[in-house]
Amino acid sequence: MPTPQPPTLRQPRLVQGVRFAKSQKRFFEKAAHLGDTFQVNFQRRRWNVLTHPDAVKDVFTASPQVLHAGKGNEILATALGEHSVLILDEDEHMRHRKLLLPSFHGERLAAQAATIQRIAEREVERIPRDSTFSMRDHTQKIALEVILEIVLGTESTGEEHDVLADHATSTLEWIGKPFRLLPPGLLGPRHPLVRRMYKPVLDPLDESLYRLIAGRRKEPDLEEREDMLSMLLTARDEQGNSMTDVEVRDEIVTLVVAGHETTATALAWAFERLAHTEGSTEALHRAVTDGDDPYLTAVSQETLRLRPVLDVVVRQVNRPVEIAGYSFEKGEMIVPCIHLLHRREDIYPDPLEFRPSRWKDVKPGTYTWIPFGGGVRRCIGASFAMAEMEIVMKAVAQAGVLEPVGGDEKVVQKFITSSPARGGQLRFA
Repeated sequence: MPTPQPPTLRQPRLVQGVRFAKSQKRFFEKAAHLGDTFQVNFQRRRWNVLTHPDAVKDVFTASPQVLHAGKGNEILATALGEHSVLILDEDEHMRHRKLLLPSFHGERLAAQAATIQRIAEREVERIPRDSTFSMRDHTQKIALEVILEIVLGTESTGEEHDVLADHATSTLEWIGKPFRLLPPGLLGPRHPLVRRMYKPVLDPLDESLYRLIAGRRKEPDLEEREDMLSMLLTARDEQGNSMTDVEVRDEIVTLVVAGHETTATALAWAFERLAHTEGSTEALHRAVTDGDDPYLTAVSQETLRLRPVLDVVVRQVNRPVEIAGYSFEKGEMIVPCIHLLHRREDIYPDPLEFRPSRWKDVKPGTYTWIPFGGGVRRCIGASFAMAEMEIVMKAVAQAGVLEPVGGDEKVVQKFITSSPARGGQLRFA
């Protein structure tokens, strides 16, 4: 018979909320003593946290009618909008996913790689060779420029480009503050006070995006353009219907938020860990010189294992389900914890060590390596993100060997991501 409820973290709700907002990773590490499955309570609904791969498999293979990822992600609805692929469920989610998929097709990625390489090499040239720098500052600029050119299709110079860059940067910096998630988590993302709080920062970005969308629809070469915005504007679902301007806006904001912070942060962690692991930046430099692309892949995989940018995957129960020996009813939250799963010693020997060699001739497990989630909700841009990481790492490594400045960097919370406290302080040797 299923056990009624998992063990629960016994702390006041507000205390848990503050500790979660301050550092998700430390919050989950402190609660891990409760076992492979446990409850935490800092939002309107308790979270049932899962850390065993068998439970993760049950979540990722469950029917989309049983577990709702959109409802699980609804805390992001204020920023992303109601029509984001991350917020939708069931048929409407699949409709949007299918409309987005052509933008991330493998053949397109090959063409996009050249643009990413050009952007990365241009930014790497600006990195000072004789002084300390923050790697995250540069990876953020690369990630933003990739979005502006590949996603939005703007030229690298011009007023339109600069306005969008300013508004996107302001929005990302504002929502990056860790406590921005507390109000929507406690009150709900659609509460008038929460909407009022987000409105001043979202309005300028929305105005510039709607202006871009309206202008792009009038472009005579819209059908021939290869940027993601133009592809969304010309995409049609199985009934021949296109996306509305609001739907396009929400998906573009989703790509900006998800595609910018996650990639920029993952790259900062990659170089921070490489620089603090003896011989690793030299190994990266040799690998790039020798054309050893599998080593770049291994570094990306190990970075996303040890320092996953997102710590959890969230699902809301839509129909009663049994997972990990517990029965869960409609409305309950099921939360596979990426951070704790990736640090299980029974899966990864010496899990706290940064060791890219552990991936030599090893394929990541579907339910043991989940930085991009899994199942039908696996991140649609996973291949794009991995390719961008490897291209940027190659561009930096070609410029020389890096060394750390200061000790290992602590983890700080930025919106839904976990970043190096000093942004990855480095210098060229």
